[in-house]
Amino acid sequence: MYNILICDDEQDIINALKIYLSNSDYKFFEANTGLEALEVVDREDIHLVLLDIMMPELDGISALSRIRQVSNVPVILLTAKSEDADKILGLDVGADDYVTKPFSPVEVAARVRSQLRRYMCLGSGDIRSDRFVIGGIELDDRTKVVTLDGDAVSLTPKEYEILKLLMSNPDKVFSPKAIYTNVWQESAVGTSENTVAVHIRHLREKIEINPAQPRYLKVVFGQGYKMERGKGI
Repeated sequence: MYNILICDDEQDIINALKIYLSNSDYKFFEANTGLEALEVVDREDIHLVLLDIMMPELDGISALSRIRQVSNVPVILLTAKSEDADKILGLDVGADDYVTKPFSPVEVAARVRSQLRRYMCLGSGDIRSDRFVIGGIELDDRTKVVTLDGDAVSLTPKEYEILKLLMSNPDKVFSPKAIYTNVWQESAVGTSENTVAVHIRHLREKIEINPAQPRYLKVVFGQGYKMERGKGI
C-alpha cells in the first residue's frame, strides 16, 4: 500500500486526481494548503506528494523546501501553463517532476507510478538522515554541531542551514534564489543573490583551508553553488 498526499486548494482537482489514480494499492491523504501538507508529511508515512504551486497560507515552493529538510519523498508539482518560472524553481528546490493543468489522466498515472518505482525500488524509501559527511566536514543535525577535521566550527544559523542544504545534496547545484528560498523560507527578492553570496563567502572562510581555492564549496559559473565530493572525498 502506497500513501499518496494530494495538496491543492481546489477540492475538485483533488477529487479528479483521486479518480485518475484509482488503484487498490493507493491510500490517499488530502491537504488544501502548504501548511496542511507539512502536517500530513510529519504525521503520516507518505510515499509520494502531488503538490500545487499556487496556494494560500504557504505556497507549494515554500512547502516543498520545508519537506526537503526532513524527507526525500518524491514530489510532483501541479502547475499551470503560465507558471514556467515556478516549474524551474521547483525543480531547483527539489521537486522530482511536474504535471501541467489541465491534466491527462494517463500521464498523471504514469508519472506517479514512475516516481513510486524509483523511490521504493532504488532503496530510497523511509530514508531520513541527520548526519552528513563530506571529506573532513561533518554536520550532525541532531546536535547542530559542525566539525572540520575533528575541530568544531562556529556557524551562524543561516550559514548552518546553507551548509546543511548543500551537504544533504552533494554535487547538486543550487541557484542563489533556490538557496534563499530554502534557507530564508520566503520568496527571493532583488537583493537575495547578494545576501546568499555574502553568506557563502563567510562560510568558505570557516570550512576551507584556502577560501580562494575551495575544495568543497564550489561555484558553478552562471548557475550557483554546490558541495563537491571530489576525488577521494
